[in-house]
Amino acid sequence: MNRSVLAPAKINLCLHVLGKRPDNYHDLAMLMQRVSLYDRIDISLVSRPGVRVTCEGVDLGPGEENIAARAGRRLLSLAGERRGVEVVIDKQIPVAAGLGGGSSDAASVLLALNDMLELGLDRQALMAEGAALGADVPFFVFQHTAWATGIGDVLERVDDLPAVWYVLVNPGQAVSTAWVYRNLGLTSPPDMTKLPRFPRTLEDLGGFLHNDLERVTVVRYPLIAQLKERLLALGAAGALMSGSGPTVFGLFGDEGVARVAAAAFAGERGWRVAVVQPVES
Repeated sequence: MNRSVLAPAKINLCLHVLGKRPDNYHDLAMLMQRVSLYDRIDISLVSRPGVRVTCEGVDLGPGEENIAARAGRRLLSLAGERRGVEVVIDKQIPVAAGLGGGSSDAASVLLALNDMLELGLDRQALMAEGAALGADVPFFVFQHTAWATGIGDVLERVDDLPAVWYVLVNPGQAVSTAWVYRNLGLTSPPDMTKLPRFPRTLEDLGGFLHNDLERVTVVRYPLIAQLKERLLALGAAGALMSGSGPTVFGLFGDEGVARVAAAAFAGERGWRVAVVQPVES
């Protein structure tokens, strides 16, 4: 049995760090949105036991450490399944880029195997399985734009954000999320006891953008600030680093303007640039 799925990237339209928890995670408040940059994942049930994940051109690390492999093992164990799983990832989302590619791959494996193995787990149960794998995995299982709190695993659906285009610019550098959080000096957090009023226009969304992690990453990677300035000069209504970086996105109300802006980065060797839209299931 085989299944091919698309695993989307995500961006953080805002990311507030509220404090450090006893378990060494951080309490967060984030507005997260999936976008139309995808890894393609081919999943096969095979007679040989165990889970094998391959991805041409990318060192995924040993199977025990790979998050997509761990997702496969969890569902095989739940199913009491003696067969194994082979996962082939066509990687289009840059690695360690603040776009959640690894978490999205793991969520896609959970969703696909739940169906392929006829486990019948509902969305909440799959999100709980995802939380054991990584903080962003539940969001990708949730499959909607969301206001995320806790470590990112408490999700409330958000609808009716403005229709926009995003230009993603990744300068080809990998950033360790763990390093960013280790170097984050916490200040007085905002009051996040109530849901914020979410933006309904392009201009309001530009003013809503915020990322507490940016001030850490930009010290080591000052290019991030330059990318934001370039996107704004090219007509973006706002620009922000996504997640722990280094990917920066600019938001545009017009596809043509967005594509002209993206073309301005075409000569940068080793950079990844994409024009994308929000994804809703």
